[in-house]
Amino acid sequence: MILRRVFPNADQSIDLDAADARERLTALYEPTRSAGVRLNLVGSVSGSATGPDGTSESLTSATDRLILKTIRSLSDVVVVGAATVRVEGYFVPRAGALAVVSRSGDMSQHRLKGTGNGGTLIVLCPASAVERARETMGTPGVRVIAVPDAGLSLAAPDIVSALRGEGYASIVVEGGPQLAALFVTGGVVDELCLTTSPLLNGTRDPLFGAAEFDPHALRLAQLLVDDSGTTYARWTLSTDTTEAG
Repeated sequence: MILRRVFPNADQSIDLDAADARERLTALYEPTRSAGVRLNLVGSVSGSATGPDGTSESLTSATDRLILKTIRSLSDVVVVGAATVRVEGYFVPRAGALAVVSRSGDMSQHRLKGTGNGGTLIVLCPASAVERARETMGTPGVRVIAVPDAGLSLAAPDIVSALRGEGYASIVVEGGPQLAALFVTGGVVDELCLTTSPLLNGTRDPLFGAAEFDPHALRLAQLLVDDSGTTYARWTLSTDTTEAG
């Protein structure tokens, strides 16, 4: 598979089977800030977070997974919502950390799998749900971190503060839709890395959920495309919502 950069300059092609492919991808995805927050998502052209099988697995590809691994390697912690780990399952990374956000603290139906290689597993939940998280997790060595309860949800700035307080500076958020919207509306996202699968399948599961929110201005920093027509965009988010009109 050949991956081509078409913006800002159509000056690079990467053979993903080449020995230096991972090194070249890393150079393309170096973060602009050492302590930034990235949102990394995959969706269809019609804006759905899930494919025909009801999960993101039917939208992703080997190239997307390679970029996912590259972005993770440049981050200290991966953040994901509890609903996502119930539906799709997740592996605790071999290095770094995986943080699961849960308002209820109920982790009884999670599909998390440890790698056995020392990765750190964290559950972020309100103080009132800490004991429930510990009781229902069923996995030894889990760190449960209390986050202030912001009404019907946790607040993204509080989640970021909790992680930074534990020493995790560079953060990548991988969804699902409600968590993605929470971080965007919370004003803490520096960059959106969006893989767009060449598929029209409606919007049963919108990338950012069904709720409307104020517009946020974006600036295209990079666009890659592979032989299948899948695109890989890096968008920089502005913190000034008035720029989007």
